[in-house]
Amino acid sequence: MAKKDRTTDAAREKDREKWMARFQVRLALQPGVDRAVVLQAVKEVTAHCADTGEHPRTAFGDPDAHAVQTAARLVPADRAARASRHNAVLDALDSVSRRAGDIAGL
Repeated sequence: MAKKDRTTDAAREKDREKWMARFQVRLALQPGVDRAVVLQAVKEVTAHCADTGEHPRTAFGDPDAHAVQTAARLVPADRAARASRHNAVLDALDSVSRRAGDIAGL
């Protein structure tokens, strides 16, 4: 029985790590999110889960949705908007560059 408990604990820990990894990646992809925001958010989730014993999925739900909500809460709206505009310009330049390469046969 003790072996089964260890297996269950290991599976739970692996699931927690997967949730945290996905949350961090999705958060980092949000406009205006920098390293400090990711670290603060991870600290908040980790502290809550340590205090309550809850799994992050139980406490915060889907990691993608929680990343979006966290970014909206922690990133000032003007910084997020500026980052979104910057990303749109980079995407447009990349698209033009690829089309030019296709025309040139590169």
